[in-house]
Amino acid sequence: MAVWALLAFWVVVGLGVFLVALRGGRRRRSGPDGAGGDSRSSRRLTYISVAAILLVFGVALPAIVLATNGDDQRKKGPGGVDLNAAQANGRQLFAQNCSTCHTLRAVNAVGRVGPNLDQLRPPKELALNAIEQGRARGGGQMPADLVAGTDAQDVAAFVAAVAGR
Repeated sequence: MAVWALLAFWVVVGLGVFLVALRGGRRRRSGPDGAGGDSRSSRRLTYISVAAILLVFGVALPAIVLATNGDDQRKKGPGGVDLNAAQANGRQLFAQNCSTCHTLRAVNAVGRVGPNLDQLRPPKELALNAIEQGRARGGGQMPADLVAGTDAQDVAAFVAAVAGR
C-alpha cells in the first residue's frame, strides 16, 4: 500500500506541474477596471487544492500507514511463520544471547562458532537441552544456562519454529 501511495503522490505532483505549465504563467490582461492577472476565485481554488493535497499526503496518509503497521510486524517470522508471544520473546532473547555464535536467518545472525541452526533444524527438546546443559556437557564452547527458566523455553520454541524456514 505504501508503494501505491508514494506513486499516487508523485503522479499528483507531476500532473499539477504539468497543468501549471499549460496555463502559461501570469498573463497581463486588461479588464474593465484595468487590473490584470487571475481572478480571485481561481486563486482561492488553487490555494484550497494545494492545502487539500498537503493535508491528504502529509497528514492522512502517514496516519493510515502508522495505524495499519503496528506491532503485527514484530510477531512475524520468516517463511510466513506467525510467532506467539513466547516465541517473539524467544526471538529477542536469541538475538541478545545467541546470535554472536549461531547462524539463524530469522534474526539475521551469522555467527561462525556454533552450528548453523538453519541447517541443523533442532526440535524444541534438543534446543532446550543445549541451552540447559551447554554442549560437550558444559565443557565445550557453549556454556550451560545462558538463559534459564521460561526464557530458555521461549528461545527453544523460537528456534524450533523458525530454523530452516
